[in-house]
Amino acid sequence: MNAALLGFDLLRPAAAALLLLAPVVFAIAWMGLAARVRARARLVAERHAPRFLPRHSDNRARLRVVLASAALFFLALGLLGPVRGYTLRDVQRKGLDLVLCVDTSRSMLVQDVKPDRLTRAKREVTGLLDQLRGDRAALLAFAGDVREVAPLTHDRATLAAFVSTLNTEENLRGGTDLGVALEKALSLFDGRTGAHEAIVLLTDGEDLEQHGLEVAKKAKERGIRVYVVGMGTQAGGKIPDDGGRGFVRDETGKEVVSALDGTSLAEIANLTGGAYLSVQNSPIPLEELYTKRISRLELRDLVAGKERIPHDNFQWPLELALLCLLAEFALRERRGWERRTHAPAVPPPNALPARNPLDPAERRPADRRPADRQMEASHP
Repeated sequence: MNAALLGFDLLRPAAAALLLLAPVVFAIAWMGLAARVRARARLVAERHAPRFLPRHSDNRARLRVVLASAALFFLALGLLGPVRGYTLRDVQRKGLDLVLCVDTSRSMLVQDVKPDRLTRAKREVTGLLDQLRGDRAALLAFAGDVREVAPLTHDRATLAAFVSTLNTEENLRGGTDLGVALEKALSLFDGRTGAHEAIVLLTDGEDLEQHGLEVAKKAKERGIRVYVVGMGTQAGGKIPDDGGRGFVRDETGKEVVSALDGTSLAEIANLTGGAYLSVQNSPIPLEELYTKRISRLELRDLVAGKERIPHDNFQWPLELALLCLLAEFALRERRGWERRTHAPAVPPPNALPARNPLDPAERRPADRRPADRQMEASHP
């Protein structure tokens, strides 16, 4: 989450393209209003428009377009997930502690395994990292010596980046010393029960001096299993020299052929209760070992550090979008009925004036009372 908008971080910056829908819809709707005005002008002259369309309001129609476009804009803004502020929370996971030991001796450049043994070993480790969930992993590179590339961590992306940098040029000593690699791996564990700890060894070397077997006995005493992946074939291949133009030769001048003999490697694995598998017997030996053996070990609670919980404020733009939609729905393009005031009726020119029956002078004889008629008779 590296995008920001108006001081807010964005949870889903990939949805930013949705913001363009609002101006597009506004432009289309505005052009539709203009086309409607032109069509109306062809049917009704402007001076007669109030007579035929007495309650129509162009301003209301334009305001509805603005409100609808604003609602769409705020909806898209809510989908972006505007964030302001975080909460830190401890992350608890169940998993294993694994130490991955990769042989980087010159014999790992033999091409009896395509493209070569070292490249294949790095692919195996990368494939294993994709399988890990709550497990921690460390990375060691060894030849005649050993170097710690990465400590125990949950950061699989960083581990994968370190794996890609492994090469044979950083070795201080030649040869393959399995014992020194196993000793360093044991030192990375916290010293508690080894039920949830394991060592993974990827190598083409033999344990000729039995040093690796001696360290494997220590691992067995701590309950830590060793799983070994043999990198190479029984037929073997020639070892490229430093210049890459020829092959390594022995004291007699013959080219050295490096072949995999998994006998001593299997002995180390079996002694600790682990397992041995070679690339010659399985297309994905390390993933197979993890799926069938390593992942079934006892898991323990691991603290994976702090996790940032973002405060998603999508409610703010969502509320604004809802208000705009309600206002657009309530607004109509026709105004309400206006109360009309009628002028008093004008009598026709030849009409007689209205008679007032209360005026004694305008009363008819039938309308007069008997007392009125007697008074008129006595006073002619």
